[in-house]
Amino acid sequence: MGNFQMRTDLALEARESISEADSKLRGVRVEERYHEEEDIRVTKVMIDTMNAARTMGKPMGIYVTMEAPAMVEPDEDYHREISGRLAEEILELLPGADEEQSILVVGLGNREVTADALGPQVVDNLFITRHIVREYGTAAYNCSKMNQISALEPGVMAKTGMETAEIVKGVVEQTSPDALIVIDALAARSVRRLNRTIQITNTGIQPGSGVGNHRNALTQESLGVPVIAIGIPTVVDAATIVADALDRLLEEKDLENVRYREKQQLHFAELNNMYMTGKDIDAVIKRVSFTVSEGINIAIGETFMER
Repeated sequence: MGNFQMRTDLALEARESISEADSKLRGVRVEERYHEEEDIRVTKVMIDTMNAARTMGKPMGIYVTMEAPAMVEPDEDYHREISGRLAEEILELLPGADEEQSILVVGLGNREVTADALGPQVVDNLFITRHIVREYGTAAYNCSKMNQISALEPGVMAKTGMETAEIVKGVVEQTSPDALIVIDALAARSVRRLNRTIQITNTGIQPGSGVGNHRNALTQESLGVPVIAIGIPTVVDAATIVADALDRLLEEKDLENVRYREKQQLHFAELNNMYMTGKDIDAVIKRVSFTVSEGINIAIGETFMER
């Protein structure tokens, strides 16, 4: 669609959207794995240079995308398999995963807006241990080592009057965690990835960037500790849906169709602030938030208990 800009939080989609001339962009490496038994495709995008980061509009780092087409289905066994794969990816990105650590999990978003309630609902199902370990030691869990897991639901600026980064930084300064895991709802470029994709990255997160609400970033540079960000796309830009439909209707690349596309772009501006989600988003958020929380629990809560 010419210069029309589609919004997405997914590095995989940013990589797919760059021009064919840049398809072999230096400084970007892509690895793919397909787990046939679970029907889960894992794509790792590694951005190694500043030039590649500018081209893709993403910070340098590692972005792991798990695509699970049946993640919206109420199949508990399948969701447990997704949680297991998610735990593996978290442990690969988390520094010092083999050592006992203090880890703060932050659930971003607005609990009262269903499509934005992923973070708060994940926090609801976490295995919180910091207060128990500090009071009774690791013997309380019948093991010699145990991560001290704490959680925070900072809310949104409209309700608190404070930047999320300000709240999180204050808690980090007071509790001194070794690492942060931040969960947030994302925006996707493709409807088929809604609620079916999990992105894990070691670059941190900038809350609201996918929908144009740029807040202060939560990164290792701003907070002083490693930040692992986990997100699921729950909304898609309305302009994206219209543009995709228009492209399918006008598949031929003749001059008349090109001019028509360019003319219609002028009408897309009013759609830039509209975001769409599924009609069953309440049930889906409840389901996938539990899947993410289980992945985190397996990765950092049950790590030493299972040994």
